[in-house]
Amino acid sequence: MPRHIAIIMDGNGRWAKQRGMDRVMGHREGVETVRRIVEECGKLRIPYLTLYAFSTENWNRPQYEVEALMRLMSAAIRSEVPKLMENHVRLNAIGHLEDLPQVCQEEMSEACQLTAKNDGLTLTLSLSYSGRSELKYCIRKLAQQAIDGAINPQDIDEQTITNSLYTNNIPDPDILIRTGGEQRISNFLLWQIAYTELFFTPVMWPDFDGQHLREIIYQYQNRERRFGKTSEQVQQENLDGTQK
Repeated sequence: MPRHIAIIMDGNGRWAKQRGMDRVMGHREGVETVRRIVEECGKLRIPYLTLYAFSTENWNRPQYEVEALMRLMSAAIRSEVPKLMENHVRLNAIGHLEDLPQVCQEEMSEACQLTAKNDGLTLTLSLSYSGRSELKYCIRKLAQQAIDGAINPQDIDEQTITNSLYTNNIPDPDILIRTGGEQRISNFLLWQIAYTELFFTPVMWPDFDGQHLREIIYQYQNRERRFGKTSEQVQQENLDGTQK
């Protein structure tokens, strides 16, 4: 089973337009999908789930839609805390959280604190998030440490960079899913998905459910993850591990 699933939740607005509804209604339905997928990951004992909830580029959307999204986000966080506690879900958030409206920041901070000791699924929301901005933040942090003499630039390796990212306490995703039919990464977890298995589905996010998730996990389990090695090497390592 995968340890970490990341999802680009795409298609809310198009789902609503296809039904003659305002785009905001698609986002409301999308919240229901989040609830379903969080519950499904809990049933499957997936330790980590990361959702691309709002990118830095999303601030360029029509103001009425952005404001509606912020209100919806704030209300959803507040209302879901009891359910998160009941299911032992620990809430986490990454991104430029300071860009969010004050009420959203407060609701998120309180929810993260209340669920901090839960020992089930870790649910991470990427809010006002940008993969490139995250890398910029990491580079600046390491550069300042080098200037201060805390680290030697020659000692910086992949693990040093990983430890300096927003996701330093979360394993890299095993699976990245994008709903809605588009086939691009859209500036999401650029460092972390170097060896992640990618899945693109035409299913719009409001229609995505537990069965879709299970089908993708099944496909994942039938892929061979080689990490630069040959198929023969991987098969031999698996055989050696079985014999032990």
